[in-house]
Amino acid sequence: MTHHTPSDIAFSPSVKAQQEAKGSRDLFAGGDAQNPWPDQITPDLADFIAAQTSVFLGTASAPGQPYIQHRGGPAGFLKVLDDYQIGFADLAGNRQYITLGNLSENPQAFLFLIDYTQRRRIKLWGRARVVEDDPGLLGRLVSENGRGRPERAILFDIGTWDVNCRQHIPQRFEAEDVRAALMQREERIAQLEAELAAHSKP
Repeated sequence: MTHHTPSDIAFSPSVKAQQEAKGSRDLFAGGDAQNPWPDQITPDLADFIAAQTSVFLGTASAPGQPYIQHRGGPAGFLKVLDDYQIGFADLAGNRQYITLGNLSENPQAFLFLIDYTQRRRIKLWGRARVVEDDPGLLGRLVSENGRGRPERAILFDIGTWDVNCRQHIPQRFEAEDVRAALMQREERIAQLEAELAAHSKP
């Protein structure tokens, strides 16, 4: 019987074959042995998830046609429900229902989280499902300061996750953070000008 590890979710036989052909298989195999990929949510990951205001959810139809959907909201809209599960309220949108259709026939899913300010990104593989007509669950997932009309819940069960390196991630800052920094600077300048004017008086 073949023993499967969390990294096998991402590194399928065909992926491993490409790694072997390109010369990187030994590197990853050694890393997996020394530092196995996690299959549950750590406190550090939970904090990262709670800070996100944007997430990309990848799904595919049964024949394999991929689709990526963006979901956003105030920090905390993506909620950790336990050590293995994440959930969020699915809001009313353009009524294409591509994600819902894909999940109805293929539960394999992928979450991509990126923090441009800290230049950090996390990939999560797992299985997702749609939960309709569960007011109690939806109430747990709706954000107090969120906008939009919640219609259903989407639950994501983690299979494994990995942290990408910082290379090639452009550093960007949230507009609100930039405004706050500029306001703080302007207040400091005004304070210094007032002090200078006070000292300049005869």
